[in-house]
Amino acid sequence: MLSVVRVHLPSEIPIVGCEITPYVLLRRPDGAVSTDDVPETAPTDGQFMRYRWYRIQSDRKVPICSVHPMEQATIQCLGCLKSKIPVAKSYHCSAKCFSDAWQHHKVLHERASSALNENGAEEEELFGRFGSGGSGVLSTAGSGSLSNFGQSPGVNNGPVPMYPSGTDKNSGETWFEVGRSRTYTPTADDIGHALKFECVAVDADKRSPLGPPTSIMTSRVIPAPTPTPRRLIQVNRDVLGHLDLDSQTSSLGTFTVLSYNILADAYATSDAYSYCPTWALNWTYRRQNLLREIIGYHADIICLQEVQFNHFEDFFAPELDKHGYQALYKKRTTEVYSGNPIAIDGCATFFRRDKFSHVKKYEVEFNKAAQSLTDAIIPAAQKRVALSRLIKDNIALIAVLEAKFGNHGAENPGKRQLLCVANTHINVHQDLKDVKLWEVHTLLKGLEKIAVSADIPMLVCGDFNSTPGSSPHGLLAVGKVDQLHPDLAIDPLGILRPPSKLNHQLPLVSAYSSFARMVGVGYDLEHQRRRMDPSTNEPLFTNCTRDFTGTVDYIFYTADSLTVESLLELLDEESLRKDTALPSPEWSSDHIALLAEFRCKPRIRR
Repeated sequence: MLSVVRVHLPSEIPIVGCEITPYVLLRRPDGAVSTDDVPETAPTDGQFMRYRWYRIQSDRKVPICSVHPMEQATIQCLGCLKSKIPVAKSYHCSAKCFSDAWQHHKVLHERASSALNENGAEEEELFGRFGSGGSGVLSTAGSGSLSNFGQSPGVNNGPVPMYPSGTDKNSGETWFEVGRSRTYTPTADDIGHALKFECVAVDADKRSPLGPPTSIMTSRVIPAPTPTPRRLIQVNRDVLGHLDLDSQTSSLGTFTVLSYNILADAYATSDAYSYCPTWALNWTYRRQNLLREIIGYHADIICLQEVQFNHFEDFFAPELDKHGYQALYKKRTTEVYSGNPIAIDGCATFFRRDKFSHVKKYEVEFNKAAQSLTDAIIPAAQKRVALSRLIKDNIALIAVLEAKFGNHGAENPGKRQLLCVANTHINVHQDLKDVKLWEVHTLLKGLEKIAVSADIPMLVCGDFNSTPGSSPHGLLAVGKVDQLHPDLAIDPLGILRPPSKLNHQLPLVSAYSSFARMVGVGYDLEHQRRRMDPSTNEPLFTNCTRDFTGTVDYIFYTADSLTVESLLELLDEESLRKDTALPSPEWSSDHIALLAEFRCKPRIRR
């Protein structure tokens, strides 16, 4: 007989918009134990599984803390109400919670006040769009009508009707049947309520259960935390601009590029990030939060690192396709990888079809380059040792795109405007400084060959795992490595000799160094300066964990063909530390996204 052996949930805390798929272990009629479903459409020995989801409601009103959404609020910030900031952001679970969050929270007041003076009612709409809409007080009346605290998800396997409700006389609670499939995606109506999952084997002929149902309860549903919006700041003049999330096209001749290490699920473990709540590390939560953030930037080109192959195929490619993006992908090679093949990560590049068309794709496999290098310079007896040091499975994805907005200049009317975009993740242990520098040098030499073959602007994006001042950063930003740089002392294979070869001719500049070159005064400008390191002209950090805070992510561009128009504002470390570090419920990667707006410089007729 078909029966349920065990049921448990991947996370006890359900979040709006994040699909819940319970783990259901079944014993089949032949005695085999399996997690494979037995749906009504494919019964086994005349038996199938039936599933039900219920929402448990009462008449209580439950305000939720804006910082700790699992906690009920006990105090409210009246300044938020006066500033017309969404009321959901005004709630806190304790005085300590409010005090700890104040440095971050007061920015909402300052922005709202500034916007009210400058834009009248326009900023109210902006905050309403970014923030959690609705009142923030959860009306849990039996009607099921609730204020919308966040983005309501799509559907639960199609439109789910509100099935007949019932009342548990013992508890006085009303149970609404909200789903009839194995998976369920909580909606805004579920906020503040517990869910119950119920499964039972059913006789296909009699349509009757074969025994009592097995059930499991969740804790109450919480709204997905909404990150504070990051604005686009113009750097070509002293004007503070806002990122217009409704704009589907950039201004004439400009385009935006996003680079983001999204933290692969395989690496997002509780051991590595014990300070992050387990529900916020769960991939079903993180993928939705990441997607909302990425889509919200409306970038024309998106370079993502640490994208697992299965997540690219099953989630990012189809979801971003809905928003008009074409996808390119290159997964890491697997000479040293020993995990699940579908879970290996790689680099994904997306571009808007209405802004660019795909011309050519280059795939760089550093393992192949290592093999060629050892064949050329390493004695046969030392090749195995050399390859074990050099082979790290890293790759780079290079895309040549053609801009559909054209050159828009009189210098070369009608000439194609091409763009080369490199996306890489140099994931090498810090002790192997020679390997890291060699990989960056190999990538740049490959890009040089493309530059020689075509008059083409270039972007080099990614996580280089190299801080400002390191030899890879120097090679990228300056075009060469100081021959006295301490990194060059580590070269057991002789792959960096002579040091004079460590150079390139691409006029690369770090996009975010434009912040350091800004002049003028103003509250927001000063904030950005404080988030830059004046000694390196780079952000103070792009990666922020409990054990490390520093800059390892960059967007480099060829300064002879492109100019930076705007940059996405940097985050404040103090505001991130309210949740210890990244990732957090608010931000779902241990890296922050970088975004730059560029303009193609007019070509000069020679």
